[in-house]
Amino acid sequence: MPGDWPIWLAGRACRTSEPLAVHDKFSGQACAQTFLAGPAELEAAIAAAESAAAPMRRLRPWRRAEVLRHCAQRFEARAGELARLLCTEAGKPITDSEGEVARLVETFQIAAAEALRNGGEVLELETSERSDGYRGFTQRVPVGPCGFISPFNFPLNLAAHKVAPAIAAGCPFVLKPASLTPLGALLIGEVLAETGLPPGAFSILPCARTVAEPLATDPRLRLLSFTGSPEAGWALKARAVRKSVVLELGGNAACIVDEGTDIDDAVDRLLFGIFYQSGQSCISVQRVLLHESLADQLQQKLVAGARALKAGDPGLRETSIGPLISVDAARRLEAWIREAIRTGAELLCGGERDGAILQPTLLRGVRDDQPLWQAEAFGPVAVIETWRDFDEALARVNDSRFGIHAGIFTPRLDRALKAWDELDVGGVLINEVPSWRADGMPYGGVKDSGLGREGVRYAIRHMTQIRSLVIRR
Repeated sequence: MPGDWPIWLAGRACRTSEPLAVHDKFSGQACAQTFLAGPAELEAAIAAAESAAAPMRRLRPWRRAEVLRHCAQRFEARAGELARLLCTEAGKPITDSEGEVARLVETFQIAAAEALRNGGEVLELETSERSDGYRGFTQRVPVGPCGFISPFNFPLNLAAHKVAPAIAAGCPFVLKPASLTPLGALLIGEVLAETGLPPGAFSILPCARTVAEPLATDPRLRLLSFTGSPEAGWALKARAVRKSVVLELGGNAACIVDEGTDIDDAVDRLLFGIFYQSGQSCISVQRVLLHESLADQLQQKLVAGARALKAGDPGLRETSIGPLISVDAARRLEAWIREAIRTGAELLCGGERDGAILQPTLLRGVRDDQPLWQAEAFGPVAVIETWRDFDEALARVNDSRFGIHAGIFTPRLDRALKAWDELDVGGVLINEVPSWRADGMPYGGVKDSGLGREGVRYAIRHMTQIRSLVIRR
C-alpha cells in the first residue's frame, strides 16, 4: 500500500505536522503513515461543514444519488485493493475483508436508492369544522452538519453507514475514524473527492479523543453518530447538549437453540456467528443456550468445528481467525478466560494466545458474575449453557446489560413470535445467528447497547427532520 496517506479537510487532501503510523496487525510492523488532525484542523472542518450546509441541502436528490452511485462503482472497481487494505490495517482474514468490501458497495447502492425516496406526505387536516379549508403537507429536510465517530472493527462499512446516509440526506459531515484503522475511511474520502460535492461537504480526520471533543459539544454540528464502547458513547452523549445523538455500542449477543432444530445447520451458523471477524463484532455470538435434548451432540460438533478453524496469517485464504486489534486486547480476553476457569468453568477448546492471536475458544459453566457472561468479549470466544424451559431461556438472554440482536433456532412459530415479543433487544433473528445483518435493515440496540437506529433508511430519518406546510384556502 502507499506509504503516505493524506487526511481530508473540507474535501481537500491535507497533511499535518503530526504523523500517525499505521501497523500491520499480523506482523506488528509499521506499514503506512497518515496524519493526526489537531484542534485547528477540526475547527476548520466544522466551519467548512457549516458553510456547506446550504449547498448540500440544495443538492437535488438525483444528484445525491449520482454521487453515491459513483462511489459504489469506484469501490467495486477497487475491491481487491480495499480488501488487502483491510486485511493489513485491521488484521481481518481476507475472506472477511472481501465480505466487508461487498457490503461497503451495497451500502452506497442502497443509499443511492434511498436518496430518491426521502419524501414527505399529504396531511388530512379537515378533521373538524374548525379546520375546514386547510390542507397540510410535510417534507423531510436535512438536520445540517453532522459529526461522526467510527470504530476499528469495520473500518469501511461502519464508516459507510454514517457517510452514505448523510450524503443521501444532504448533510455535510466531519468523520473521525479510529486511529488504529484510519486508512479505509481515508480511501472513502479519496473517492468522495472525485464527485464534485460542494466545498466543505466532508472532512475525514483521524485525531486524538481529546481533540475530537467538539464533535459532541460544538452546536454547529446538529447530530452526533458514534459507534464504539458504551463508556465512551454515553460520556459523549452527556456532553452533546442540544443535538440529536445516535449511539451504536457494545453487546454480548445470545443465541438459543431449541429442541427439534436441525443440529448441523445450527452448528454451521453458530461457528460463523462466534468466530467470523475473529469475534470482533458487537453482534458476535458470545452466549450459546442449548436445549438439554441436543446439548451434548451440538456441543461436540461445535468443539470439533472450532478446533478445525485455522488461526494465523489473515492474508491466507485458509485462515479463519486473525489477530485481535492489539496484543493488549488479546491479553485482556486471555485473562477473562483464565478467571472463568479459576472460578469453575470448563474449557472445551482453545484458550491459548500467541501475541495478538487467540485460538478459537469455547467454555461451559461460566458463572454469571464473570466478565465472559456479563461484559463484551470482542474476540473468538463463547460460553455454553443448557436449558429446559423456554421462558427460562428467554430470561437468560435478557440477563444482560446489553441488547442489540438475539438469535433463536426453533421449528416452532409460537416460540419464534414469543421471543420477538419478550426479548429486550433491537432485533430478533429466527433460525439465524444474531451476527447476521443486512445493510438496509434497522440496526441498533437497547439498554447499554445504544440509542437510535442505523441501516441506511433509518439513519436518514435521524439525519433529517420534518418541516410542515399548512395552506388555508
